[in-house]
Amino acid sequence: MSGPRIPILMYHQIDAAPPKGTPLRGLVVSPGTFSRHMRLLHFLGYKGLSMSALMPYLRGEKSGKVFGITFDDGYENNFHSALPVLRRLRFSATCYAVAARLGQSNSWDIEEGIGQVALMDAGQLQAWIDAGQEVGSHTSHHVDLTACDPQNLESEIAGSRRLLEALLHQPGGVQHFCYPYGRFDAASLDQTIQAAYASATTTQRGRVPVPVQDGAFTLPRVLVSRSTTWVHLLLKCFTDYEDRRGVQG
Repeated sequence: MSGPRIPILMYHQIDAAPPKGTPLRGLVVSPGTFSRHMRLLHFLGYKGLSMSALMPYLRGEKSGKVFGITFDDGYENNFHSALPVLRRLRFSATCYAVAARLGQSNSWDIEEGIGQVALMDAGQLQAWIDAGQEVGSHTSHHVDLTACDPQNLESEIAGSRRLLEALLHQPGGVQHFCYPYGRFDAASLDQTIQAAYASATTTQRGRVPVPVQDGAFTLPRVLVSRSTTWVHLLLKCFTDYEDRRGVQG
């Protein structure tokens, strides 16, 4: 394998485990596990960064022991359980918020039988930003972009950015995007580029090859689940473990 690769960690909820048998239970990482993950990487001399802070490293303009931290959907438990850990270690992270669902719940999951969990409201997201963290867009309504017509694509991708920027004060605006369900096609990719985002992340598993160029809009990430032990995390971040799973997928 040639060239360096940087892991972008993908988290969702940071909370106590839902009941056994709950769909997508594995995406709910306990606060203790999250803290151990962050403290281990900090102990090894690595610094967790938001997407904006990470971009110079992904482009090869800077080098160092860094990794990205992202949270999909904008759950309130990220604010209560992840933010204190990030602040204590002086890490930054990007939370991808669903712009038209702030202060509501993950209603897009109802048909899958997934329990409803509170999402951060605008005040909490602003406090997140004020604490040194970043907010990105996860569309307006958490839709499958590959099923959208051109008008809805514009509303979900560029419109979500406008909505978040109207509600939040974030230096530089909302610069980073994440495709819901990891689904995108040529039309949604083109719309994301036209919306002038600096990057877009997927659910494709793997670490980012450096330097990234056009691929800044199809960035892979490292899946972190409830069962990810510290040994497993090291394999995902520092070997080709996750890269091989991305190829297999």
